[in-house]
Amino acid sequence: MTNNLSGELPPEIVIVTGMSGAGRSTAARALEDLDWFVVDNLPPGLLPTMIDLAGRTQGAVPRVAAVVDVRSMAFTEDLLSTVEELRSRGIIARVVFLEAGDDELVRRFESVRRPHPLQGDGRLTDGISRERETLRAIRGEADLVIDTSQINVHQLKAKVIGFFGGAEEARPRANVVSFGFKHGLPVDADLVLDCRFLPNPHWIPELRPMNGRDTPVREYVLAQDGAKEMLDAYTEVLRLILAGYQREGKHYMTFAVGCTGGKHRSVAMAERFGERLREQGIEVHVVHRDLGRE
Repeated sequence: MTNNLSGELPPEIVIVTGMSGAGRSTAARALEDLDWFVVDNLPPGLLPTMIDLAGRTQGAVPRVAAVVDVRSMAFTEDLLSTVEELRSRGIIARVVFLEAGDDELVRRFESVRRPHPLQGDGRLTDGISRERETLRAIRGEADLVIDTSQINVHQLKAKVIGFFGGAEEARPRANVVSFGFKHGLPVDADLVLDCRFLPNPHWIPELRPMNGRDTPVREYVLAQDGAKEMLDAYTEVLRLILAGYQREGKHYMTFAVGCTGGKHRSVAMAERFGERLREQGIEVHVVHRDLGRE
């Protein structure tokens, strides 16, 4: 679909939203570094107008990023309906949601001595709770959720560039994260796999100091009963999910693989899942969230 007689494609837009203190500004700067035209604190109702203005630049502004926070949402009741309106016009519109745990958000607000925008006369935690409830529906429909609880600004910037910096935007992309259940579930996971049913290399003295990226641990884990069957089954599940995401206009998913501590089994399985998906032409980024925390 085109938006003018010259045949120019309509601009695409990424809407950056999420919890206050979770890194929206950092994500926006990363997009700006990728030559996206970034607009901060734009009310949702003005998104179509922004796209119309970008469309009149004759291709000079092909990609727009709009930061929408909970205050700017007060101007429009439903951000999701605006996104659907844009998509109905043939515009590529994606929603990126920045997330972080309550404890981490409290720490960040206290470190800069700022109140939460929805705090009012209450406590900081009250504002965080109100915002989380206000954004619940948007988070559920987001194309990409990034949990920033345990990453720094440089790592967040690298994640955004990894997702939006590639030349082949239409290719599906998967983020495979290994983790330890004792450290908590990744809140940005679309699908979680529990591989604690596999024997734990922790109890083998010569394997204990190693991790799942070391060949002896990897070979031990992958040779266990059920490991290959799980890899086969979930590789097919991931292929089907990613194909469905593409049909729905979503190109990113986060797949979490967990074991007890996030050192041996989940790391080995996550690495192998990454290899399997790459063999199918899927762009994959493998992250070991809890490696080194033991």
